[in-house]
Amino acid sequence: QVQLVESGGGLVQAGDSLRLSCATSGRTFSGTAMGWFRQAPGKGRQFVSSIHWNGPSTFYADSVKGRFTISRDGAKNTVYLQLNALEPEDTAVYYCAADSRSRMWGTRYYTSNGYNSWGQGTQVTVSS
Repeated sequence: QVQLVESGGGLVQAGDSLRLSCATSGRTFSGTAMGWFRQAPGKGRQFVSSIHWNGPSTFYADSVKGRFTISRDGAKNTVYLQLNALEPEDTAVYYCAADSRSRMWGTRYYTSNGYNSWGQGTQVTVSS
C-alpha cells in the first residue's frame, strides 16, 4: 500500500473548472494504476476515472467523458484530474485510489476492488 495525499477541491459555480491532485507520499510509485472515485451525499462510491501508470490507457465513467481528464506526472508521483464544465451533479467527495501492486491493466480498475490504497478525500461543491 501507499499513502495518498489529495488536494485541489473547493466550491465553484456551474461551468467552472478545478484540478485535483493526488501524490504518493514518501516513495516512488511503482504500481499499476491510479484512479479517482467520488461519493455524493447519500450515495455509494462511484468510479470516475483511472490511468495506467506505465502505459497510455485510461478509463472514464460515461458521466464525465469529454469533461474530465486524468493525467499523471511520473517524476512527481502524482495523478491529476482536470474537471471542466462542472455541474451541480458533480458535487461529491473525490477520492484518489492506487493499486501499488504489479498487475495487468484491465477492467478491474473500473471498480474499487482494483485498488489497495485510498486517500482521505477532497470535497468538490458545484453551485448552480
